[in-house]
Parts: sequence; structure tokens; C-alpha cells
Amino acid sequence: MEIIFKIIINTLKTIVVHTNLSVYTAPVMQSLLETEQRNPLSYRIDSKSTLEILAIINEEDKKVPFAVERAMPSIAVVVDDVVEAFKKGGRLFYIGAGTSGRLGVLDASECPPTYGVDPEMVQGIIAGGQKALTTSVEWAEDNGEAGVERLKQVAFTSNDVLIGITASGGAPFVVEAMRYALSVGAKVGAISCNKTTAVFDLLDEHHRIFVPVGPEIITGSTRMKAGTAQKLVLNMITTTAMIRIGKVFNNLMVDLRPVNAKLIQRSHRLISEVTGCDEQESKRLFAQAGNNTKLAITMGLLQVTVEEASLLLEQNGQSISRVLNLMESHSGSGS
Repeated sequence: MEIIFKIIINTLKTIVVHTNLSVYTAPVMQSLLETEQRNPLSYRIDSKSTLEILAIINEEDKKVPFAVERAMPSIAVVVDDVVEAFKKGGRLFYIGAGTSGRLGVLDASECPPTYGVDPEMVQGIIAGGQKALTTSVEWAEDNGEAGVERLKQVAFTSNDVLIGITASGGAPFVVEAMRYALSVGAKVGAISCNKTTAVFDLLDEHHRIFVPVGPEIITGSTRMKAGTAQKLVLNMITTTAMIRIGKVFNNLMVDLRPVNAKLIQRSHRLISEVTGCDEQESKRLFAQAGNNTKLAITMGLLQVTVEEASLLLEQNGQSISRVLNLMESHSGSGS
């Protein structure tokens, strides 16, 4: 009877602790990283209906863009580092483990088809290598030496930029790689959802991209809000850097690689839209430019040859806008 009584008492205590989550778990939660804390707004989510669960997830996701907004000054500093590196022939490397690593690889892999850049220009490194993209290799993040070795394998130098991506901020694979990158004189930044972390300890405040998304609705599941925040930040970094180095004209993707029928048609539309020519002329310009959309647009806008358009772009950082500004200034000065 006494045993049954104790079981009942312990069960009631558990219920009370859960019901008063903020009271009974506050000391424990305060000692945990924010990404490891329980989210009181999703308590008893397992008892909710499908629509109620979706509503909770959606409400939490709404907080992510605002968290990213708070990090924009640091993001801008890191972007400027990346732009400077690109102009000098340097590369951008992302490094991470698990979800963070996969997001880095994803963002890097999207740059060549979107902006026509060499695959070496933006690269993603993930703990555990290729296998970790489709299979959980979570223990790989604990190997700091492996992170350093991967940078050595890609001949990482002071001309390159490294951005560590880690929701918790403490993955040794990332921390040690960042330490090595700093030791060779490279620019280094980091993205984390915890303010006090090992990666931030290595950096000045301007290179700490802190995205305070708060606890996940499923405790510790940082593929959710933390992952969403990381993806938004990575989008901002590469997109802004590519705009800054002339890979975009107005808001158009003029440096895309037209490697399939859909992208070839998009190139024809872009040429027509920017130059005002008809479809037949856009196809002619496209073919004459060797399927180079930016070159074809420049030819059509200025009515110049392939060689002349190519030279103008080369002299103006591959930017159509700069070419047009140059021509306007010459026209205005009467030269």
C-alpha cells in the first residue's frame, strides 16, 4: 500500500512540475544553453490536434525573421569581408555539423547555377563528409582535428573567409577550424543561436552573428527555428555578396548558367525584358554571345559587338550597371 501511495504522490508531483514549468524547471533551464531549453509555449504539444500543433509551430517561426533582423549589423560586416575576398580571388567557406553543415553545403551548391560562379568560389564543409549529407553522423562534430584537416585539404589561406555555422556554438569541428583560420590571418565569422558560446569567444563582436530565436518547440531540435534562421542568414550573405560583385543587374539574375531548357527560356526572357527586343532578336543575341546572358544584354543595350561588350564588362567589374553609368557619364560630358 505504501508503494502504491508513493507512486501516486510521484505522479502528482510530475504533473505539478509540468503544469508549473516556469517555476520548477527555471533553475535548470537557466543553466542550459538557450537552444537546449524547454519552450513553455509548446508544453503538452503531444496532446494537441494537428491544426493546433501547426499553429504553435507557425507562431514560433514568426519570431525568426525578427531575430535575424537584430543580427544585420554583424551580417553586413561579414558580407563586406566576403566581397573583399572575392575581389581578390579569395573564396568563401562555410563549416558546420549536422543541420548547420547541410545548410552550408546547400547554400554553396546553389551559387554556381544562380550566379554563374565557379564551384570553388563558395564551398560548404560538413563534419562527417559527403555521408553526413544524407545520414546522421552526429558524433563527427566532436572531432576538432578533422575540422582543421579539412581546411588544410582545400588549401585554405588568408585570402579566404570562413563562416562557422553552429546552433549551439560549441561544436569542436567548427571551433577548431575557426581557430586555425584565424591563425593563418583569414577573416572569420560565426552564426549561432546562443550568445555565450565557444565560437563567439574566438571573435570580435562585429563578426558574431547572434540570432536569438529562443527554445525550440521540440526541445533541442535545432533543425527548426535555428535552422530556419541560419538559412535566412546564409541567403543574405551570398545574395548580397553576389549583388555587390556585379552578378545581378537591377534585380535580375543575369549571370545564371542556362544549363537546361527552362533556364535557356529564362535567359531569352531576360534579354527581351532588359533590352526591349523581340524574342527572335533575344535568341540571336544569346547565340552570338555564346549563351552568356549578361554579355547578350550588354550587346543589346549598347548595340556593340561581342568583343566590345566583353571588354566593357571586364573593365567595370562585370557589372552592367557600372558599364551603363560609364557610358552615361561619357555621353553627358560630350566625349
